[in-house]
Order: sequence, then C-alpha cells, then structure tokens
Amino acid sequence: MVDLLDPSSVITRMFNAEKYEEMYAYCKGLLKKTPNDMLALQNISLSLIYLKKYEESIDYCNKVLEIKDSDTYALKNKIFALENLKQYEQVLELCKQLLSTNSKDTWALNSMGLSLNELNRHKEALECYDTSLLIDSNDITALMNKAISLSHLENYHDAIDFYNRAQIIDPKLKELSLAKSRLFEKLNMNDDAFLAAQGILNQDMEKIKNDAKKNKCSVFHQFCNDEFKTSNSK
Repeated sequence: MVDLLDPSSVITRMFNAEKYEEMYAYCKGLLKKTPNDMLALQNISLSLIYLKKYEESIDYCNKVLEIKDSDTYALKNKIFALENLKQYEQVLELCKQLLSTNSKDTWALNSMGLSLNELNRHKEALECYDTSLLIDSNDITALMNKAISLSHLENYHDAIDFYNRAQIIDPKLKELSLAKSRLFEKLNMNDDAFLAAQGILNQDMEKIKNDAKKNKCSVFHQFCNDEFKTSNSK
C-alpha cells in the first residue's frame, strides 16, 4: 500500500498535476527540516526548471553534486537548465561526466549531440547520434537529430532517409513528414515533397508516382484518387 503522505508520493502527485509552485514550496519546507535532504534538493531543482528559473535550479543541482558528485538526476537537471541558458560548452562537459560512468547513456549522447549542433559542430554531433544508434537502432531522438545534422551539412538525401526511419517508428509525429517534405523541396523533387507532406513513407512513393504515369495524371490527382478509393472501401 502506498503511503500518500510519503514525501516522494506527494512530490510525484504535484509534478503530475503540474503544480510546480506548490512543489517548490513543499520542497523548501522539507529543506527547513533537513537542509541536505536529497529528495528535496533534487526536486526543487526540477520545479525551478519548469518555473523557468534556470540559474536558481543550477544552484540546487550544485548543492546535490556537493553531496554526491556523480548524482545522475542532478547532472541531468543541470544539463537541462544549462541548455535553456545556451551554455552549451558546459553541457558538453557534464555529458562527458555522465558518459564516464555509463558509456551507453543515450540521453547523454543525444544531449551532447544537440549542444554540438548548437555550436555548429555538426560532424561531431553525428558521431554522438551514431553511437546512440549502435546502442538502440530505434532511438527516435537520435534518428531525428541525425537527420537535422545531415541537413545542416546539406546532405539532404541521407537526412530524408533518417527522417523516414523515424517516421516508420512513430508515424504520428507530423513534424517528421513536414521536415522531410521541406528537404525534398530543396532537391526540387516537388512530387515527393507533396507526398511526404501527406505522411507517405519513402518506400510507398514510387508506386503512387508509377500509377500516376500509367494513368497519365498528376501525382496529386493519383493520390487523391487513391484516398477516395480507400475511404469508399471502408
């Protein structure tokens, strides 16, 4: 049976209800009783992040790290706060610290890659995403971020392929199809851009384009005709 008055349960309920001011106040109360309460220190930093008080959040993260310099929770909260403050060089150092204790931390690898992107170090960022994908080939964050890096390097064909891989894993992410469409436009592949914007996967585009040729109509009309047939068959 869960103790509803247990501090961990109280904090979880407040966080899930998005009551960050109350969460902050509750944690402050815990710290008055026990200044080094790790649960309170960790979660007050989290509440401050959601309240967009990033510098204050870092102060509390540092208090945790003074007690335990390898505390993963505090390191990740500090990284998130630093990202919002655009302190990307510091983010890189903290990610290296996380990876020194767990080389398979895909969260740290992706965060490191994102900061490298922000610093226009896209080739180095690709190395982070490649490492993450070796650990988990379905890491959708790494797939999307690798596509972004490749786009910055004007490697649009490969970027489209990685967006497509991410889209296969999560077809509900509309930003994937739109990003893919924009890259097809850069390549002056307007029919593909149109189909991508409709959420069509790369491997399904050729059939639609070939059918359009056979029927001597535009890809737009072929797509609309296919959609009409599909809706009528339901």
